[in-house]
Amino acid sequence: MFRRTIIGLATLSIFSLPAFAATEYWVAKSATTKKCEVVEKKPDGKTMMEVGKSAHKTKAEAEKAMKAAAECK
Repeated sequence: MFRRTIIGLATLSIFSLPAFAATEYWVAKSATTKKCEVVEKKPDGKTMMEVGKSAHKTKAEAEKAMKAAAECK
């Protein structure tokens, strides 16, 4: 019984860890307000338009990219 519990918890943690570690930040421009912002999900292309072609690993990198983007000035 104890062994099954340990194996079950180990399996659950192995499969759930990548979901927590995969945080990406995107620079997006609103289709209605035309303002840029940093978002955690990839823009859908309808309400939010993607600025640039890549995701950023940290929010600080995304904010720096937003300030440098010509579409956001």
